[in-house]
Amino acid sequence: MINRIAISQSNYIPWKGYFDMINMVDIFVIYDEVQYTKNDWRNRNILKTKNGLEWITIPVKQNKLDQTIDETEVFLPKWNVKHWKNLQAVYGKAPFFRLYKKRFEKLYLELDTLLLSEINKRFIFEICDILNIKTPIIDSRELQLTGDANERLIDACKKLKSKTYVSGPAAKSYIKNSLFEENSISIEWIDYSGYQEYHQISTPFEHGVSVLDLIFNEGEKANTFLKSVIS
Repeated sequence: MINRIAISQSNYIPWKGYFDMINMVDIFVIYDEVQYTKNDWRNRNILKTKNGLEWITIPVKQNKLDQTIDETEVFLPKWNVKHWKNLQAVYGKAPFFRLYKKRFEKLYLELDTLLLSEINKRFIFEICDILNIKTPIIDSRELQLTGDANERLIDACKKLKSKTYVSGPAAKSYIKNSLFEENSISIEWIDYSGYQEYHQISTPFEHGVSVLDLIFNEGEKANTFLKSVIS
């Protein structure tokens, strides 16, 4: 019996809370067959630089209003080269940048897909490996989910034989608790407060940045700053 699952859209080099969610469950489902939303975390994230916070964004094209994340493609060539150079400029002097330099250089420079979802997943898998997160990650399309937004989540739980759905607090705006209760599925809400601070290249400390900031600054100790590891 699989006890706990989480379902989320893929994000580009996500923050540490995203990986905490993955690490807290028995199976993590990437749900990219939903509408792509502009100015969201799907194709961008935040870096902590010596001059403050800086967005790093994958340029994508949106051909239709109902375009899904897994249909979304990059439209500028060599964006990956630019991003890698940016990361070197920002984190080149971070304590553990050299430890992971070859891994991320290979990941960026050998990208051979234009699909945003595939790009995001490659980074997520690599980062999970670095953080020693072993949770199986599957694509929601494997489950052939049906129904509206809530019904699809319940359908995923049933097909994966899970009785507990783990979610971030933002989903409280649309989750129908009663529907989950009717299907004997409990909901666990993740509390993203109370994270430990770690070494950053400048002050003030910022929690809501890409997990790459944690990895380049703390190296092999990075996963000890995840709440799922601490607890």
